[in-house]
Amino acid sequence: MTSAGVLNPDRPLALGLRANWRQFTLLVLINGFVGGMVGLERTVVPLIAEQEFGLVSRTVILSFILSFGVVKAFSNLVTGGLSDRLGRKPLLVAGWLAALPAPLIIMWAPSWGWIVLANVLIGISQGLCWSTTIIMKIDLVGPKRRGLAMGLNEFAGYVALSLVALATGYLAAAYGLRPQPFLIGVALALAGLVFSAWFVRETRPYARQEGRLQGASEGGRGRPARLVDVLLATGRDRALFSASQAGLVNNLNDGMVWGLLPLFLAGAGLRVAQIGMVAAVYPGVWGVCQIVTGALSDRLGRKWMIAVGLWVQAVGIVSVVLVDGFVFWFLAAALMGLGTALVYPTLLAAVGDVARPERRGATVGVYRFWRDGGYAIGALLAGALADTIGISGTILVIGALTALSGLIVAGVMAETLPDAQRLDAVAIPKAS
Repeated sequence: MTSAGVLNPDRPLALGLRANWRQFTLLVLINGFVGGMVGLERTVVPLIAEQEFGLVSRTVILSFILSFGVVKAFSNLVTGGLSDRLGRKPLLVAGWLAALPAPLIIMWAPSWGWIVLANVLIGISQGLCWSTTIIMKIDLVGPKRRGLAMGLNEFAGYVALSLVALATGYLAAAYGLRPQPFLIGVALALAGLVFSAWFVRETRPYARQEGRLQGASEGGRGRPARLVDVLLATGRDRALFSASQAGLVNNLNDGMVWGLLPLFLAGAGLRVAQIGMVAAVYPGVWGVCQIVTGALSDRLGRKWMIAVGLWVQAVGIVSVVLVDGFVFWFLAAALMGLGTALVYPTLLAAVGDVARPERRGATVGVYRFWRDGGYAIGALLAGALADTIGISGTILVIGALTALSGLIVAGVMAETLPDAQRLDAVAIPKAS
């Protein structure tokens, strides 16, 4: 392959982690930068709403998550389809260009509307960058070790999210809520743009190669899928439907944790640095454990890891209300992170299992549209509930919805990992 990513027909591309470890590692690093951009807001932005702009309504405070979720969901949808037509790399670079102004806007925003605008830009960036890094890794790794690949991808994103959330909490405690914590975002956006523009190679030829190896028909190979076809297929296919609703509920509860947990802990008397530690341990455990859970799904299968993960999440969410004290809230957040680690990479691997190579981008984009739509639904639901029944009652309701989603997966989802592939993962533990 040339530096421009053109497939040489005389030298077929090799699929697998081992054959493509350099590009794969680079994409893991870049996804760490992507995750760090979301970590900027996990600790500080809800506190800015209350302490600097004097916002009282939980619905208004969570409007920044609503804008982020709506824009990111539709950005995922468009990105998936466009990546099958235009390639992955141009969209990755465009995502970083969208991210550049966001931390600067938050640093100097004179009103809450500017914070919402910054989150629109972050939502566009996240949809473009995170979607393309996922699709590119699935392209490179091929049909084997897909769970491991997604585990590594999400590990990088959410460990970085956790570290940045922790760092912004300490910077806010030392220097104030603005502007110092958001200087990290400027550095992340610049680094992501440089690495993506100069060092990343196009991976769409690898998807075409996989299609040839799978014996795709000449008529279907390389023909981009219409988004409407994939949307309809998602409703008809038990695995895609189950994965989409589970992803939506996962991000619904994540949006609630993002927006309401700092306010709940602040109301309980925790200091900003302590809030930052609780806010960081959740994505930290989530990120680190995904290395194990993603690979484990290549051996055990997808369905029951997803269902059990949702139930573990539900226990952690409800525990926030039932316990008291920094240590117990820290442990509840860690339990939420463990449940999410079981769910997140496994859902992506399941979608990769059933997506045809020639419509991979569109299928992943549709799944991520439903999943990240959960942020918007979660912001609306959590805000409205918090204004009527309080934050504690809202947390309990979201926990119950999460448990219900696990029941849907258990009752409806079909296992997506073929038995032969599972046996191969057990017999050959090394990455291909």
